[in-house]
Amino acid sequence: MINPAPLVAANIPYKLVRLASGTFSVHSTAESETFHPVIGPVAEAEALYVRQLGIRERVQIHDGAFVIWDVGLGAAANVLTVLNALQDLEVSLKIISFDRTIEPLKFALNHAAELGYFAGHETLVRQFVEGESVLMQCGKIRLEWSLELGDFPAALETPRIQRLPKPSAILFDAYSPAKNPAMWTQPLFARIFSLLDPKIPCAMPTYSRSTMLRVSLLLAGFYVGVGHATGEKEETTIAANSLSLINEPLDRTWLIRARKSTSAEPLWEPNYRQAPLSDETWVKLQAHSQFQ
Repeated sequence: MINPAPLVAANIPYKLVRLASGTFSVHSTAESETFHPVIGPVAEAEALYVRQLGIRERVQIHDGAFVIWDVGLGAAANVLTVLNALQDLEVSLKIISFDRTIEPLKFALNHAAELGYFAGHETLVRQFVEGESVLMQCGKIRLEWSLELGDFPAALETPRIQRLPKPSAILFDAYSPAKNPAMWTQPLFARIFSLLDPKIPCAMPTYSRSTMLRVSLLLAGFYVGVGHATGEKEETTIAANSLSLINEPLDRTWLIRARKSTSAEPLWEPNYRQAPLSDETWVKLQAHSQFQ
């Protein structure tokens, strides 16, 4: 049995933790946040992203390179789980990872044996860490993987973001709103929506099921639905620019619950708080085409 505590020096802001599922994950001591808590990195990534996005089916019928925006690289469990799910397919994949630091991935790579999901990808990840991009064959996948390092909300306002390839899928995995409210504001989701190509169907799952999040996504222009359970949560959330990518859209029953909620008004600024819907937001929400 491995005891994760001694594996980390006191001055390193990450440590390994054993989850209730028995698997290991990375914990940020600075943020007091554990990556993929409860069921573990692979199980969560498979449920939340691989299966929910129908990614194997979508990649196979996609024309050209299938583009994924990986928002919240962390320790790369989401990316590597996606690669494992696709590596027997002859497809072209472009992954753009966004994060303000690559240190969690460096730490995780040093503990690849305990974490498990790096198996077979050690060379790939080392090259990525060293060069912040990689172009290589991964199984049968023609993979191009690059890193956009820095503050994501700020990056969305730069000319460079316009030049990046438009995504068909977004893996949204930021720290929680209470710890990182700048990543959960309504203006941020509105900006993401504005960057999508209307001709390219794109879905964006995330682990939260909060009413505040769902209202934010709807007001940003997305269609929004109930997302798959992950073991930790009975529901998550999936948003898309095409209703065809939503299996269980939110309906008017949810809308009435949102009106009664004490925590539904979007974060308009990067300051966390909870509040019921304003009258103005309620009017806009009812007007969304999803509820007509």
